[in-house]
Amino acid sequence: MTRIESKEVTIPRPVQEVESFLGDMNNFLQLLPQDRISEWKSDGRSCSFKVQGAATIGLQLDGGTPGKLVRMKSTERSPFPFSLDVHLDDQGAATKAHQVFEADLNPILKMMVAGPLKNLFDHIADKMVAIHS
Repeated sequence: MTRIESKEVTIPRPVQEVESFLGDMNNFLQLLPQDRISEWKSDGRSCSFKVQGAATIGLQLDGGTPGKLVRMKSTERSPFPFSLDVHLDDQGAATKAHQVFEADLNPILKMMVAGPLKNLFDHIADKMVAIHS
C-alpha cells in the first residue's frame, strides 16, 4: 500500500467551516493548480478533472467523521483506486489539517507518481489556508 501525506497546515477558520467547504465537491476546483487542470465537472458530491500530461481523475465523497475526517475515494474514471482523507483537528477558532492518500500501486507506478502527488497534496494544503485567510 502506498501512503502519501501532505504537510500539516493551520487554517484560520473553525473546523465546521472547513468541513462544510470540503463537503461540497464544487469547491475542490479552488484547491487545485488551475494551470494544470482541465475538463472540470462536479455535481457537489463528486468531481472529475484531467491533469495536464496525466490521466483523468474522478473523486467522490465517501463519509468520514464529523469534525475530524472528510473521506474521499476514487471513482471509475480514475486510472487506479485510491482514497484521500482530510484529517481535521479542531483548534477552536482555527483548524489543523493534513491529507492522507492511500492506493495499491505497483512499484513502477509508485515511483512515477509519488513526487507529483506529494506536491499536489501540499499545494492543496496551502490553498486551504489561502482561501480561508
